[in-house]
Amino acid sequence: MGKPVNTLLHRIFTGMSTSLSTYLCTAFLGLSTVLCTGLSTGAYAQNTQNAQNIDAPNVVPITAQLTSSGQPTAKALESLAAQGYEAVIYLAPPHVSDAVREENIIVGRQNMLFVNIPIVFNKPAVSDYETFAAILQSLGNKKVLVHCQVNMRASTMVFLYRVVVGKEDPVLAYEAVSKVWAPSGPWKQLMLDVMQKHKISFEPY
Repeated sequence: MGKPVNTLLHRIFTGMSTSLSTYLCTAFLGLSTVLCTGLSTGAYAQNTQNAQNIDAPNVVPITAQLTSSGQPTAKALESLAAQGYEAVIYLAPPHVSDAVREENIIVGRQNMLFVNIPIVFNKPAVSDYETFAAILQSLGNKKVLVHCQVNMRASTMVFLYRVVVGKEDPVLAYEAVSKVWAPSGPWKQLMLDVMQKHKISFEPY
């Protein structure tokens, strides 16, 4: 059995030296493979620019510390740390056609954490959510961008995190999802399965 996700993330944030390090770790919450990349911790310029300044499809600010979106441009990724972001969670396979090549390196050069959970769009699993939730929760109060290609995967996973971990009202939390899409098929079923597991009563529209 591999080390828990939160232990690996603790190592990433506290055990870095001066060079770019890559961790390929298997989270045994399923078969999800999580790629975590980061640089040494240290000061980096931060400000309070609005999340809509990110050049990406369907940018949805959730809180001052959490934003979901589609795929940012390479230039947008290069400016994330300057906007105060400290971590990026990417929820699509890195080989999809509109992915940004070497996104992990672009993010890592800014002393930010990069995590890739390669969720296959037509086969999302409860284990994908559990991996995502464990990672996001481990980031504490860090400012995080969660993205995929058009914010379908990301908005859904963030919704589930908000209602399961954050105990938010599902009706209110779902408003952020509805700005992007109405989950159907396997994604609606995923939402129902996760909420049922956690005894949350809500019917996605």
